[in-house]
Amino acid sequence: MASRQWWRVALAMFAVGWGANQFAPLLLVYQAYIPATEVAASFGAYALGLIPALLIAARLSDRYGRRRVMRPVLVLSVVASVVLLLGAHETWLLLAGRILAGVASGAAFGPGTAWIKELSADAAAGSGARRAAVSLSAGFAVGPLIAGILAQWLPYPQTLPYIVHILLMFVIAPLVWFATETVKAQPQTARVQTELRAAIMAPIFLRRVLPSAPWVFGAATTTVAVLPGLVDVGQFNIAVSGASAGLTLGTGAFVQPLARRLEQRRAGITLHVGYGSLIAGLLLASVTAATREPFLLIPCAIMLGSAYGMLLIGGLAISEELAAPKDLATVTAVFFCLTYVGFAFPFIVAALSERTLPQWTLLGAATLALLAWLGSSATIRWPRQ
Repeated sequence: MASRQWWRVALAMFAVGWGANQFAPLLLVYQAYIPATEVAASFGAYALGLIPALLIAARLSDRYGRRRVMRPVLVLSVVASVVLLLGAHETWLLLAGRILAGVASGAAFGPGTAWIKELSADAAAGSGARRAAVSLSAGFAVGPLIAGILAQWLPYPQTLPYIVHILLMFVIAPLVWFATETVKAQPQTARVQTELRAAIMAPIFLRRVLPSAPWVFGAATTTVAVLPGLVDVGQFNIAVSGASAGLTLGTGAFVQPLARRLEQRRAGITLHVGYGSLIAGLLLASVTAATREPFLLIPCAIMLGSAYGMLLIGGLAISEELAAPKDLATVTAVFFCLTYVGFAFPFIVAALSERTLPQWTLLGAATLALLAWLGSSATIRWPRQ
């Protein structure tokens, strides 16, 4: 029975991911009323709620159970959309709504990923992590795509996308509310704390996961929140922004099964492929910003979406290999915390663009990515060897 219920949690991850990214195409809507740097700050404020929630909720779910954590998360995701719905012209409400969306996402991603993996225990190796990553990435892709369409061609662009998400949550919440619990309540012990520290302080985690993780969403947000505002797309800018986000994150979801197969054949290869796609995508993004050519958004989205998917699977694979079973959600949460540092990238570009051209910022990012790749390429003993 448990193996048949993973899809319930996957739907919850999909819906929360939808809510997390539906804000992206609406950036261009809000810029008509709010300064661009404040809108970019609202986009990045998501990480302020997400990072602490990831760490706290994951540890709670390891101790008290997945379902006890996920139930209030579904409610909070609805509350976040309600606050954003009310904040069309108020920066502080947008900031509050994005922080709440971050808390909901952070409390869902670590426990949800672990829960799906545990409910997929009788499936092929790696199926659980792949199912979790694909469901999350699918939500990330579909949310902004639908929000962009609604905001471009239907009335009430600051409210209608959020209403759709709220209705979606009301449909999905009952399905996951009584999904099978996989963790029995247990006290935290010194041994568990020692195992957790050993996992996140392992050389392979520090040398490969730590420098690569921020580029997961650094890559994605480049075409989700940076480039659409820099190219000339005329009156269809909102829809193009949503489509760019959908293509980027959809590509990320599409490449993840391939990334998992590559990782099973040769441990660590997905990080190298991800870095290659990242550097190529950032270089092309620099050209796109310089030329303002909208058609370059398509290859940029594909390259950076591939980087997002590959780097996500590569980092998850190492994190799962290092984690003790009782620490799975927490180590996964630490990894996700590092990935969401990349949500600061649009704000950094917006801030630096006041002093230099954005193409130079993107070129500098490509250089930093290259240095991170070279620094992590030194031979490190893989845990399975």
